[in-house]
Amino acid sequence: MEAIHIDQEQAFEQLLAYHCAPVLLGIKPAGLVSVSLKRFPDFPSLLRRYASYLKRLGISLEVLCSCNRRELLLVYRRGLLRASLSEPEVRRALYREGYPVRQSLSRQLAYLKTRLQNVEGFPHEIGLFLGYPLADVDGFQANRGEHYKLCGYWKVYGDEQSARACFMRFDRCREALCGALSRGEGILQFIEKHRYAA
Repeated sequence: MEAIHIDQEQAFEQLLAYHCAPVLLGIKPAGLVSVSLKRFPDFPSLLRRYASYLKRLGISLEVLCSCNRRELLLVYRRGLLRASLSEPEVRRALYREGYPVRQSLSRQLAYLKTRLQNVEGFPHEIGLFLGYPLADVDGFQANRGEHYKLCGYWKVYGDEQSARACFMRFDRCREALCGALSRGEGILQFIEKHRYAA
């Protein structure tokens, strides 16, 4: 049983590293991970344990929704996310979608959860929570995901050069963190040594 538990921990760390390295290392406010409950039957226990570990490093884990034996997990840095959502244009965009922009981050996340449950499809403004530029979120919505300039971590409709540089930074984070895990280093130790911001 212990070997399965360790295997799940290693696989969970790899999943977090692959999908959220820029968040874990402090250069992106938030990321999403779709967690298969078939692959991670001990997910509630893993979530509690890693939420506790990562909280000490300024990183929060929160399940946004559950469906089809999967959990959609938001990995975020509270300070970076709060700052990102406080930008005037972003606040206006979220306000138009009904978000309580004058209330706490927790209230805004609660509203996002409601939107995920009640909106047909996926609420496009989730890109703002993930740190995507407003021009790209608006462009995606206006073009229905078509006619983009560049596709990487998101579809780019605005500043292609800036996005390309950002994607390269994100790739370096992913390569560094996934590489460390493949060499046997733990995710928490690596984050403590290499994070860019709290």
